[in-house]
Amino acid sequence: MSSPTGSDATTPGREPERIHAVPVRYPGRWVAAVVVAVIAAMAVHGLITNPRFAWPTVGKYLFATPVLQGVLWTLALTVGSMVIAVVLAVLLAVMRGSDNPVTRAVSWFYIWVFRGTPIYTQLVFWGLISVLYPKISLGVPFGPEWLSFTTKDVITAFRGALLGLALNEAAYLAEIVRAGLQSVDRGQHEAARALGMKEGAILRRVVLPQAMRVIVPPTGNETISMLKTTSLVLAVPFTLDLNYATSAVGNRIFQPVPLLIVAAFWYLLVTSVLMVGQYYLERYYGRGFDVHKVTAGPQGPRRGRAARQAAINAAHTTPEPTPLDEMGGGLHNPGGVQ
Repeated sequence: MSSPTGSDATTPGREPERIHAVPVRYPGRWVAAVVVAVIAAMAVHGLITNPRFAWPTVGKYLFATPVLQGVLWTLALTVGSMVIAVVLAVLLAVMRGSDNPVTRAVSWFYIWVFRGTPIYTQLVFWGLISVLYPKISLGVPFGPEWLSFTTKDVITAFRGALLGLALNEAAYLAEIVRAGLQSVDRGQHEAARALGMKEGAILRRVVLPQAMRVIVPPTGNETISMLKTTSLVLAVPFTLDLNYATSAVGNRIFQPVPLLIVAAFWYLLVTSVLMVGQYYLERYYGRGFDVHKVTAGPQGPRRGRAARQAAINAAHTTPEPTPLDEMGGGLHNPGGVQ
């Protein structure tokens, strides 16, 4: 007997017809892609055909000796200041979480001062340090001096720029490290103490390795930001960084725009390298937390939801589907009994 609708698709003994799914179409995506492609083509055409960019000059000075030296000095400032800042940041974060009110107050005051004043102003002070303190001496407080040094000989322009950048960055990184330390469950501390570990060992071997998952991403962003902040060291004044080197060449040949492009190229290149390093660091410390991590299976690598579903199936914690489940024509039998 046929169904009331005249269809015999559900007639007993007849196999149901296969459903042919039609993919959902997204015309808006194609429109957006065309618009973006047209705008990109117009931008590239304008860059190539505009003679004011002076591309031959860009190619001439892209690997010039002053420019390459500026890149090296910029990298030295970035790496050196970040190393010093990370060490200070960990110390400040530990002091901020200490039970000692004096160390907490010192840490809070340091962060308040260096975060509350502009980096350019701080670099100007470091440039004037030899004027403010002509001599540095070591000895008994308010008593006799044992050693003394001339400040301008000890704190050169490079060292002043390095210290200025590092001390400022340490204030920002201290809050990042403190947030990472607080992200570790308190039970980790208690379990480590129950095992007889000391506080220093707990910090190095238990807390910091787990906190790195939270610390690394913003620290990578701060490193990239530091690379560009080195362009302000002229306030010290330090005149060997990439920004000053390209500006000096551009002013000498009366073509500042091509040299700005040269500087932008090198900043973009170094930033791209740093971003790749940040990606691998995040993946290393985020093991077990990344839902997009590739999972290898019998059918090859899988990502995201497919990987999670494959793991569920491999665990055999759910019953196998019955023919009725696959057809959608009956109740699920948990025992798999027909």
